Amino acid sequence: MHPYKKGKTSGIVARAFLDDAKTCELVDINDSTKRYPLERLSDDGFFECLIEDRKQVFGYRLRIERFNGEIRQFYDPYSFLPTLSDDDVYLFSEGTDHQVHNKMGSQVREVDGVPGVSFAVWAPNAERVSVVGDFNHWDGRYHPMRSLGASGVWELFIPGLEAGAKYKYEIGTRHGYPNLKTDPYGTRFEAPPYNASIVCKVDDYQWNDAEWIQTRESTDWNHAPISIYEMHLGSWKAVVEDAARPLSYRELAVELVEYLKDMRYTHVEFLPLSEHPFDGSWGYQVTGFFAPTFRFGTPEDFMFLVDTLHQNGIGVIMDWVPAHFPTDSFALAQFDGTALYEHADPRQGFHQDWGTLIFNYGRSEVRGFLIASALAWCERYHIDGLRVDAVASMLYLDYSREEGQWIPNQYGGRENLEAIEFLKQTNDLVHKYYPGTLMIAEESTAFPGVSKPTAEGGLGFDMKWNMGWMHDTLEYFQKDPVYRKYEHHQLSFGMLYQYSENFTQVFSHDEVVHGKQSMLMKMPGEPISNKAHQLRLLYALMWMWPGKKTLFMGCDFGQSSEWKCNGSLDWHLLQYTDHEGIQRVIRDLNRIYQEVPGFAAGDNDPSCFEWINCTDADNSILTFLRKGEAQADTLAAVGNFTPVLRDEFRVGVPYPGFWKEILNTDAKDYGGLGYGNNGGVQAEEIEWDGRPYSIKLQLPPQSMSCFRYQG
Repeated sequence: MHPYKKGKTSGIVARAFLDDAKTCELVDINDSTKRYPLERLSDDGFFECLIEDRKQVFGYRLRIERFNGEIRQFYDPYSFLPTLSDDDVYLFSEGTDHQVHNKMGSQVREVDGVPGVSFAVWAPNAERVSVVGDFNHWDGRYHPMRSLGASGVWELFIPGLEAGAKYKYEIGTRHGYPNLKTDPYGTRFEAPPYNASIVCKVDDYQWNDAEWIQTRESTDWNHAPISIYEMHLGSWKAVVEDAARPLSYRELAVELVEYLKDMRYTHVEFLPLSEHPFDGSWGYQVTGFFAPTFRFGTPEDFMFLVDTLHQNGIGVIMDWVPAHFPTDSFALAQFDGTALYEHADPRQGFHQDWGTLIFNYGRSEVRGFLIASALAWCERYHIDGLRVDAVASMLYLDYSREEGQWIPNQYGGRENLEAIEFLKQTNDLVHKYYPGTLMIAEESTAFPGVSKPTAEGGLGFDMKWNMGWMHDTLEYFQKDPVYRKYEHHQLSFGMLYQYSENFTQVFSHDEVVHGKQSMLMKMPGEPISNKAHQLRLLYALMWMWPGKKTLFMGCDFGQSSEWKCNGSLDWHLLQYTDHEGIQRVIRDLNRIYQEVPGFAAGDNDPSCFEWINCTDADNSILTFLRKGEAQADTLAAVGNFTPVLRDEFRVGVPYPGFWKEILNTDAKDYGGLGYGNNGGVQAEEIEWDGRPYSIKLQLPPQSMSCFRYQG
């Protein structure tokens, strides 16, 4: 409805497109006796009326008779003012509205007492934008959206719509043909190949994790034990009755919680559960940055899983992918017919390794979109941490590019200055709004200050994956033990930079795919029991080494085959001693890590680590201390990396008294040979390794023995 004046004629004009209406009337909502018939101007259903006796716009509804005789009365979407204020639009354009995810996209709301759904989308170069869906026969003529000026935002409130409605945006481009696009801010999607967005109300769930959230906020995670179980939800475990179907979110709330509690993990990390069209991307090619994937249930089902984990004392970390997005035509790529979310120049906007597009972090609207994604996962789903994927590819303009394939920054350098500022801002905002939330970087270079606060010039992450230690250690362990003495430095080299960042030691999904072999099969020699000996040793080294812990599913029971994203883990292997023994070692390592006071507190404190002997290459033996505040928190770790039994091997220790053997990876309970030290040894006043006391040990082949000082 609009005021109308042409020549001497004036009044109010109203227009509507209703292709299924035989007749249409306009009804005053304050006086239903006042009805004004609209004239059908075209065969396809365009109606208009001019009301000359009224000069002011008034509230109204449309009353139609369909061709089948049905009578309907409803509100006209165009009788409502925009649901976004001028301030909303301004802050969106500036990229500083930290609640933009609760304004853009589809929002179930009530306007002037009328329930419905508001839609808002950013498409500054579009000729027109329409909301299309089941409710209007996917016809873009029904609900053209209003342009909110130079902001590039298009908006419309459609009364009467409810949660569950499927929709897309039909975007008229300057190329003359419309694109059908899913909602960038969509909170739920249907399955491929249709991929429609689904209106979803995400704030109705009744959470029961207040105690966990309060504990999370008050915990100093830098000094607390963090043992993370990394998992791909779709291939963890299949339903017993249907081996082709993975467990749902709600089914996992039972089985996964039981497993994590039994194994004593502190956190679970999910490979990306954001919506994605292609299973083979493992979730890393995201098309729905605000939506849990449909594959395992509804957004409310996912909330239930997180809530249940929290109630059982388990934190939830999710992989988050702000580095790139796929080229699928229904999603962000060329969203309004132009390079909107991505760079137009392929030297900046195309990721050669993955065939994906790179976000344009220089656009404030794009930064605001990605920051909102991070905040939304924390707000709506109570996520306790985001592991940011492929950070190195974001930091460097020349990442995986040859000379001439990249554009330097304004100073001629290779650093992506806009991406660096984006990461800093995201980390600061997540920490500001959701205290205790962990931001974890998968960053494979030596970029300085990744886990330093932004106030000190760092990127502001809480932790960084220790890729260097992982590669060095795996390279060492894959060598035949005969040659390990020549590579002994690979075991100790990581300590040179261990405290340059707050690290989590990690063996991730990337290490057990694409021909790299499983963790178990990386170990040299035969038979499987020999490999299991070495894998138990490797894990004990990892847990005794400073830093938090991250281990991929299946690795913790020594799965023999490589990980497959389209099948279940080989749980049947747990009937065999070698595999069950590996699992038992992980369980006990987690227990020791959490129960020994001061152990985890020293993960990032160089004063809590001390070499005993890191140069015994001839024997391939590595010894070191982990120290807590009290002497009783002192642990001596002794690793024997060759298949040689060493009797009466002396190791220097700082204190006299009894040293209790709290771990021996060669124990028969783990599938070992049973060599060891009968529960502990008494220190003797014999100087060794530069220390006044020493303990005489039996070191089982290819094993780690750990001793806790008793006094």
